[in-house]
Amino acid sequence: MNIIFLGAPGSGKGTQAAILASELKIPAISTGEALRKEVELESEIGKLAKSYMNSGKLVPDEVVVGIIQSRITQQDCNKGFILDGFPRNMNQAIILDSMLSSLGKKIEKVFNFEAGEEILIKRISGRFSCKNCGTVYNRYFKLPTQEGVCDNCKSNHFENRADDNEATVKNRLKIYHESTFELTQYYEKKNLLVLVDAIKSAPLVFEELIKATNSPQN
Repeated sequence: MNIIFLGAPGSGKGTQAAILASELKIPAISTGEALRKEVELESEIGKLAKSYMNSGKLVPDEVVVGIIQSRITQQDCNKGFILDGFPRNMNQAIILDSMLSSLGKKIEKVFNFEAGEEILIKRISGRFSCKNCGTVYNRYFKLPTQEGVCDNCKSNHFENRADDNEATVKNRLKIYHESTFELTQYYEKKNLLVLVDAIKSAPLVFEELIKATNSPQN
């Protein structure tokens, strides 16, 4: 099964993509990771992407889709794949459809993770992690059992990401919603869109995903 996960920052789609990929025994593909891999391998498309990155330019949609093509034609994608957070705009979606068609493949489900802005802001701006072991906490939803002490390694050194402040998060959400509105409409018209209530607990969200993947129609 070939799947797309759409969702705003903080919606939990990355976590769910990893869990569902493990369950279905197919890879979850992050565009950023796939791009970095091609650059490391110094493949032709990796070199092309690097030339844009080194000059401070955005990597064109055609090149990004080319990187996705390079990844999904690998053997571990024979039974399907999950594209985590890709495509990001209508142009990428159209190029992706054309590329998949040329490979005799198609997208079968598009999961759109939905959550209210207030929840998303708290999920992101409330994040902090143990500087020693990387365990992630949230000052609104998941504090250490003992205040100031990591549950995992007992360190008392924590850190926040600089871009996880509320103003930056609000701007990221605004950009996300503006760029993906057309995208969700596009997949809805193709009868591929499945809405996911991302406010639910992770196990309940996963249940929804499994039910939808086992359903022949949305």
